[in-house]
Amino acid sequence: MALNEAQIRDILGAIALPRGGVLGETGATPAISIRGGRVICTVEIDAADAALIEEARAHAERKLAALPGVESAVVGLTAARIPTSANQSRAPFATSSDGLASVRHIVAVGSGKGGVGKSTTSCNLAVALVARGLRVGILDADIYGPSQPRLFGSEGKPDFLPSGLIAPIDAFGVRMMSIGFLVDDSEPVIWRGPMISSVIGKMLREVAWGELDILLIDLPPGTGDVQLTIGQKAPLDGAIIVSTPQDLALIDARRAIAMFEKLAVPVLGLIENMSSFCCPNCGHDTAIFGTRGARDEAERLGLPFLGEIPLHPDIRALSDEGRPIAISNAGGRHAAAYGTIASAIGAMLDAPAQKVRLPRISMPRRKG
Repeated sequence: MALNEAQIRDILGAIALPRGGVLGETGATPAISIRGGRVICTVEIDAADAALIEEARAHAERKLAALPGVESAVVGLTAARIPTSANQSRAPFATSSDGLASVRHIVAVGSGKGGVGKSTTSCNLAVALVARGLRVGILDADIYGPSQPRLFGSEGKPDFLPSGLIAPIDAFGVRMMSIGFLVDDSEPVIWRGPMISSVIGKMLREVAWGELDILLIDLPPGTGDVQLTIGQKAPLDGAIIVSTPQDLALIDARRAIAMFEKLAVPVLGLIENMSSFCCPNCGHDTAIFGTRGARDEAERLGLPFLGEIPLHPDIRALSDEGRPIAISNAGGRHAAAYGTIASAIGAMLDAPAQKVRLPRISMPRRKG
């Protein structure tokens, strides 16, 4: 029998939701597309319910994929409606308290480009700041590819407190929140921009961060919805840009700096990650991605150069194990590098008058 919409609606109507009701009745009539053996459904929900409904979404996807004749099934969530005050009052996330009330400084860590080690840098900077006696939190703002739970070796679901706030996960003295704690790491997050913006806002302000000296926000690559939401909803004290020495990475780093300029967020400086490859056998450094790229770029823009982190197999291995190198090998060269950068950031934040004013960025024209 050929696939039809009625079969799909029956399955969606049988998926129960945590607060009652079923997936197919969360909002507007689900949009269904059947193309051969491929089924795509889009279900409209309130953005405030996104994390709660994720498990039901994944369950529906598996049920649809098991139908005879279905080669692949995708169930996407979209939020065309902004949650009303009535919606918020019934959501577990909702609260009148502001989780950021006792956070002294908020610093975004961005790159503009993926694959430069920004999340690993954020993780190790966090534990290096803790080692310097500071109270530190980290918000993993990468919805599509959250990395901090793995980098910190943390699992489990966060608890909801009587106040309505979400309790952050603690690891190595760092308080963390990530969508990775709320959804299964084997399931893709298929959300559109409005929903992502809403969830980011809730993870930012409806988490019981408590008294923190610094909250680091690990941004995803690019200059899109998440970055704009953070710039609008978080009282940022500054931003840190992570780049490799390679020209290709620096092009996107310039875009990230220009974005922060438009958001009126001071850039505290640049970090050069993977500055060179440190051979684990002989200790010789090889400049795989070039030399002085981020340092020269910082000088050109009149921004502080915060330091460089060499590439080493131990960083990769310990990151995969969930043991940040800045604390697992506290006496090593790389821990010292993260520590130097952490000290510089802490000093900047404690001396507001020294914060760097953003330069006016002009993107270089293409040749030819």
